[in-house]
Amino acid sequence: MTRVVNFHEAKTNLSRLVEDTVKGEKFIIAKAGKPLVKVVPLAAIEKPPRRLGMLAGYFWYPMSLMSWGEQKLMPFDRILIAQANIEGLLLLTADSTIAHYPGPI
Repeated sequence: MTRVVNFHEAKTNLSRLVEDTVKGEKFIIAKAGKPLVKVVPLAAIEKPPRRLGMLAGYFWYPMSLMSWGEQKLMPFDRILIAQANIEGLLLLTADSTIAHYPGPI
């Protein structure tokens, strides 16, 4: 059971209360009979579990980007082609390397 300590007693016996808390005891500090603060050891504070895939569905990319295979492009060219695929734009280019990629080029 959690014990209730009044505000004045908590100020007077803070060192002892901290030692008790480190040992695992929990207590509540109250003022005029109203609970103000619950004191627990830091080890008792549980972090919420991390959820894997919590951003699933927020980001997407066209499947045509996956079919590029082993062909290498400069980073700017990849960004340009990806943006064109996402927005459905037609790229006009004389570069034969870019012309081999799927999509409206």
